[in-house]
Amino acid sequence: MKLLENKNTLITGATRGIGKGIALEFAKQGSNIAFTFNASVDAALELEKELETYGIKAKGYQSNAANFDAAQKLAKNVLAEFGSIDVLINNAGITKDNLLMRISEDDFDKVIEVNLKSVFNLTKAVIRPMMKQRKGSIINMSSVVGLKGNAGQANYAASKAGIIGFSKSVALELGSRNIRSNVIAPGFIETEMTAKLPEETVKEWRNAIPLKRGGTPEDIANACVFLASDMSAYITGQTLSVDGGMHT
Repeated sequence: MKLLENKNTLITGATRGIGKGIALEFAKQGSNIAFTFNASVDAALELEKELETYGIKAKGYQSNAANFDAAQKLAKNVLAEFGSIDVLINNAGITKDNLLMRISEDDFDKVIEVNLKSVFNLTKAVIRPMMKQRKGSIINMSSVVGLKGNAGQANYAASKAGIIGFSKSVALELGSRNIRSNVIAPGFIETEMTAKLPEETVKEWRNAIPLKRGGTPEDIANACVFLASDMSAYITGQTLSVDGGMHT
């Protein structure tokens, strides 16, 4: 029995890293997948094909979740194509790291817009249809940095902490409609992005983690499967740290 059989899931930023890991695991668990991508049309087409090998329906949409109208249009298009949106995963995010002394206003605004405003935009776009169907699971991707801060990432930490407060409020507002809102806070996850870091740095990070390894996109995806499935039917307003014990 697949845990997400016949569900329709919308994932933002799914052509690489954590987003791609989530899309693949959800497809394996029987969910149809609508996903957004920013620029890479080729990567999106490739992912569509890969997801379809699991016997589900998959479609990529080039869309900027940080734009309110684009998010509304995206939700409309996905509903027209898939019939419902049962699960929303707000995963799209960027970093523009710098010490506060050096962060420009633009670098602050951009990170808040892409990481936090996009969560508002898309949640706002899906809640009406979810209220009509009287069910839905919203999963927002925060970070260990949103829980404990990080030097050189004041903008990123603010955006990721904001997601937690936003998600808790949504859980309180929409619980009576059987719509759940939860957060996943990944720790150090090894992706294409971290592969560019010096091996020494990565080793140091791994050693500082109680489980002595970096996480994989699958580790995050498995937690998402749980929060999207009916196994977590009585869980809302929670933040699940998937970080090997970095933040306890």
